[in-house]
Amino acid sequence: MSPADNEKGSVRSRVLHTAAKMFLEKGYSQSTMREISQNSGVNYGSLTFAFKSKENILCELVAYVLEGQFEATHRLLDSITDDKILFYAAETTLQLYMAESSEHIREMYSVSYSLPHSSQIIYRTITGKLEDIFGEHLPHLETKDFYEREIASGGIMRGFLTVPCDIYFTMDRKVKSFLETTFLVYEVPKEKIDQAIEFVSRFDFKTMAQNVIDNMLSYLESKT
Repeated sequence: MSPADNEKGSVRSRVLHTAAKMFLEKGYSQSTMREISQNSGVNYGSLTFAFKSKENILCELVAYVLEGQFEATHRLLDSITDDKILFYAAETTLQLYMAESSEHIREMYSVSYSLPHSSQIIYRTITGKLEDIFGEHLPHLETKDFYEREIASGGIMRGFLTVPCDIYFTMDRKVKSFLETTFLVYEVPKEKIDQAIEFVSRFDFKTMAQNVIDNMLSYLESKT
């Protein structure tokens, strides 16, 4: 790798690490490109050349978070189960817990599912996983069909992410209602839905959610 490539990579890593900390501490909407430039020590022109917009920064962070969710779930369920539907239930439950851990993370998710570029990254990333998970149960569906169903289930996820829990709408109720609603989109039988709800109740997703966030920050910091 040339010195120029190393410098480019260092700039991107410093920006992503700084932006992630700012989004978590003060929120996405309250963080500006000028502030990200100042706090990262990256010239504003270099910042806009590398990322073009704050949404593009968010898109890269979303990709890290999605990968972190997948890896954390894989580690959790390794040697416990290879049931893909239970894996999906665990991964999406983790996402709900991550959003519930902080209002700023909730905002990041909400914005990610709303803006055109970041939402497309989510839909296209998740579509392939959905086809792998539910394809054998829905053999009549093609990739385009799973993409369209992900738009539907992504809308469900956004709705549950953005509404905070309270004394009536507890986390357990949120997870149960989300899984019951989402699995209907993929024609999962009721007995399997009940199994998935019971399965995810066994794990400490609150701690896992914080670990995913901490690991993302540590990884980005290691690259600066």
